[in-house]
Amino acid sequence: MKQLIIILFFPVFIFAQKTAIIKGKITDRNNNPIENVAITYSDKGTTSDKNGNYKLSIPIHKTTVVTFSHISFEKKTKKFTARGTRTFNYFPKLVALDKNLKEVVVKNRKKEAQGMLKIDSKKMNDLVGANAGVENILMTLPGVNNNNELSTQYNVRGGNFDENLVYVNGIEVYRPFLIRSGQQEGLSFINSQMIQNINFSAGGFQARYGDRLSSVLDITYRKPQSFKAQIDLSLLGANVSVEDSYLNNQLSAIVGVRYRDNSLFVNNKQTEVNFRPQFTDFQTYLSYKYSNKLTLNFLSNFSLNKYNYKPLTRKTRFGGFVNPIELIVFYQGQEKDEFKTLFGAFSTDYKINENLKLTGTISSFNTQEEEYFDIAAAYNLGEINTNAGSENFGEVDFSQGIGSQINHARNDLDALINAIQIRASLKKGKNEWQAGIKYQNENIRDKINEWEIIDSVGFSVRPPNSLINNQPYEPYSGPIEPYQNVKAKNTIDTKRITGFVQLSRKTFIENHELWMNFGVRVHHWNIKANALNQKSNTVISPRIQLAIKPNWSADMLFRLSGGWYSQPPFYKEFRGYDGLVNPEVKAQKSIHIVTGNDYSFKLWNRPFKLTTEMYYKNLTEINAYSIDNVRIRYRADNLTDAYAYGIDMRLNGEFVPGNESWVSFGYLKTEENINDRGYIARPTDQRIKFGVLFQDYIPNLPSLKAYLNIVYNTGLPGGAPAYSDVYKFQNKLNDYKRADLGISYVLTDINKPILNGFLSKFKELTIGLELFNIFDIRNAITNTWVRDAYSKQQYGIPNYMTGRVLNMKLGMKF
Repeated sequence: MKQLIIILFFPVFIFAQKTAIIKGKITDRNNNPIENVAITYSDKGTTSDKNGNYKLSIPIHKTTVVTFSHISFEKKTKKFTARGTRTFNYFPKLVALDKNLKEVVVKNRKKEAQGMLKIDSKKMNDLVGANAGVENILMTLPGVNNNNELSTQYNVRGGNFDENLVYVNGIEVYRPFLIRSGQQEGLSFINSQMIQNINFSAGGFQARYGDRLSSVLDITYRKPQSFKAQIDLSLLGANVSVEDSYLNNQLSAIVGVRYRDNSLFVNNKQTEVNFRPQFTDFQTYLSYKYSNKLTLNFLSNFSLNKYNYKPLTRKTRFGGFVNPIELIVFYQGQEKDEFKTLFGAFSTDYKINENLKLTGTISSFNTQEEEYFDIAAAYNLGEINTNAGSENFGEVDFSQGIGSQINHARNDLDALINAIQIRASLKKGKNEWQAGIKYQNENIRDKINEWEIIDSVGFSVRPPNSLINNQPYEPYSGPIEPYQNVKAKNTIDTKRITGFVQLSRKTFIENHELWMNFGVRVHHWNIKANALNQKSNTVISPRIQLAIKPNWSADMLFRLSGGWYSQPPFYKEFRGYDGLVNPEVKAQKSIHIVTGNDYSFKLWNRPFKLTTEMYYKNLTEINAYSIDNVRIRYRADNLTDAYAYGIDMRLNGEFVPGNESWVSFGYLKTEENINDRGYIARPTDQRIKFGVLFQDYIPNLPSLKAYLNIVYNTGLPGGAPAYSDVYKFQNKLNDYKRADLGISYVLTDINKPILNGFLSKFKELTIGLELFNIFDIRNAITNTWVRDAYSKQQYGIPNYMTGRVLNMKLGMKF
């Protein structure tokens, strides 16, 4: 088994300071940054930069009056008393001097023109949800869906989990391969306490991003300028981060440690279990400014997810009021999984001059995964007595199916992915050129051994594709075969070379601003599977973006983007239902068109924005799949065509003064045609999405805040039993409805400083309560299929997610 050795750097703290620091961002009432604000005290001072950011040193052990002044805004003063070497975060809002004059605001619309949504990183820790972090915010957006609160994965506009790109500081990151349900997944790679910027695109993204069909999540970690520590504690785990800068701010370091325990959720489900999950994660990001031209960066991650699961009993009623049926299951056995992931990346940024910049990166990713389980289940499928006058009303009257099944797995996987890439950025006049080339080598060793035996009223149920027999009415003397049996060993070596070039330009047509981006990607790969002959393939992906901001009184931006997108197969796409690898699998392709509009306006004298996007995907040579929670099993062929189209809308703004909230709506339709048999719903065909993120506070008690997160999704397809014909199983699950409420109280922060006593040691201290699934709605994620021995009918029994759960939180900043 190959090992990846990663050196994890621990910061060494330096204490030689004699001043305190004040820093923050200066904005106007519309949250636009103000440049060249003079920040002064006595005869010392500084000015804010073009983004409104400032930083000022003040003496300790005395009260200092700091003045913020600008020729176009009213003067503002603030007193600071520094008891020690600490940092104050202060974000003043200045009021324009002449309120009768119409304020002219020059906005940076570059991200909007690129179709990228910029998300405020400060919202991550406030937003209530089962998985606090970036993904939790994404779930509230139109076009982004996930019906499993135990997983951080998400579907975007009809795509699956494997179609999303995730970057951290320009480096692509991966997730474990063998995950089959959100309960095993643990933590997302992204540490929310280390983030500076979040950008997200739901489609039509530029050529500089990789080869996937659905979305891009682009994360940038911070480069700290001063000491800061943050601790978040809850019944679900802990998140601790420490950051500082050294060597006169040449070296910055941030370290994060996380622990997660989902037993609070799992113990609330319909299956009684003994559950001991342990999800641990350690990350480091270092940046050293060697000179004004050269910067060295290092990013590392180590995660260890241990999953020990021992089911005991399950009791589920379904079928409605007319024909209610109850499933009772008694279990024996357990599941033990372990996922160990190591990741390291070293990068250099070299600024040749003001216009030309080079970035080189070397990265390595290793995952070692074990999935072991032996679980025996004895079940009874019975009809419920619906006679209200009967003594046995509500009890099981008749057993339609009695049987048992045994599930076994011994799956091991070891994957090592090494990559080296170089990128260049050149600005020349109104043009900005970007280009890059990347070489990646993937070595994956996989051993699969899993089977399922089903026994129903005394006889073994044979696979659907075996010889016909009439058990139990006629004896059958053939050998006992597992209902499912997958056994294979795979060794895969894949070499990839990718490259891109793109041109961005901002210009004017008369007085109308115009942004343009033209680019093309090339992806060539060579695969050698199980010592067979090598297979090679090449795809070309041209892409275009256009955006125009008319010189109208209304603040509007129009966008059009699209191209020929391709997704070359990764390991899971090469592996079929039988566990064997098919190196002949080709790239999935999509012609993608997105058109959108941003309309910014004022309502109640507060800023609002309505964003609307319509999209269409024409998908060819698709590798169809079945899905069980977050486990995806591909057909390993390209015999499917598909399409997806829809509309996404989001209205965001200050529904409550000073607090941004939003309402989102999405409509989606996606269908596939497998081997020319006709179009049926894809596994991600979730037609309607409605989401609300609402923030509020009590005017007379602003330290008490509330956060409400509401999601409504129409039902997904319920799936099909193993080896069955998906065209015969097209029923949908019930609609997904969920509301989460969070309440927090700020004991102290920059706006509520406490100078004496225990609380004076904190920059910020917050306590809170979270109530997940307020209305205790039973939402289903998939079906468990159980056979009726008499009618040979298979019932899809919903696997319900978590009920109402109460969580307590404590947040500290130093």
